Amino acid sequence: MTIKTYLQQLQKLLPNTWIEQIQYIHSSLLFRCILFLGSKPLTFSHKSTMVFSPHQDDETFGCGGMIANKREHGIQVVVVFLTNGQGAGGSQLNSHDKIIQIRKQEALTALEFLGVEPSKIHFLDKHDGHLQKLNHQERKETIEQVMYLIEFYQPQEIYVPHKKDCHQDHEATYELVKVAIAQAGITVDLLQYPIWLFWRSPLFILLKLQDIAAAYSLSITLVQEKKQQAIAAYSSQLESLPRGFINRFLGDYEIYFKAKS
Repeated sequence: MTIKTYLQQLQKLLPNTWIEQIQYIHSSLLFRCILFLGSKPLTFSHKSTMVFSPHQDDETFGCGGMIANKREHGIQVVVVFLTNGQGAGGSQLNSHDKIIQIRKQEALTALEFLGVEPSKIHFLDKHDGHLQKLNHQERKETIEQVMYLIEFYQPQEIYVPHKKDCHQDHEATYELVKVAIAQAGITVDLLQYPIWLFWRSPLFILLKLQDIAAAYSLSITLVQEKKQQAIAAYSSQLESLPRGFINRFLGDYEIYFKAKS
């Protein structure tokens, strides 16, 4: 029996509250181990930045402190959302169109707290949950859209979800952006931000030594309140996410993993 199969069977046997508590302990332990034992300090840079977010909230959870810090220093930050967010939890009473509009407005509000102007926010409106299922033409068009934005803004840093982030849209976003960077032929610092990685992955199973060696920690103490305000702006999401999961992003550090662009 594989570890994944064992965990799936365990989830069927235990109450949801127990599972969430186990996941919270696991997530906190893994985060602290990497923060204090496996990461190096991430030096603040004045490089222009693009953040690619699969859904409306990932950019704030994963990169909110970095975004706010950059914007306080007048550094350009562009945020690109790949999906329309219609698969959001906690929104059963709303139509798909209504959910999309709610999430867009929440994103604009959250990013306003972080200092990003609306003209630097882009929505590609792909179907939520389908980034790994794009047919050949859809994948080609998406890569071209991403490549166009990269070439237009010429960022010096790009942030993407972790390549092993335990969510199909997140892992697909990493791959799509990687291909677009290669096709654009630009040199850029590529950093991965974890969202579900610490919560869903078996302890240290997915993260190899080379992954941990690429970990960096960023102190966000000076902008922590702004990030918390931005997270609170995603009220439609907070009602459906585990409390322990949300708490992991309210602290004074963010973790990133450098990748080869």
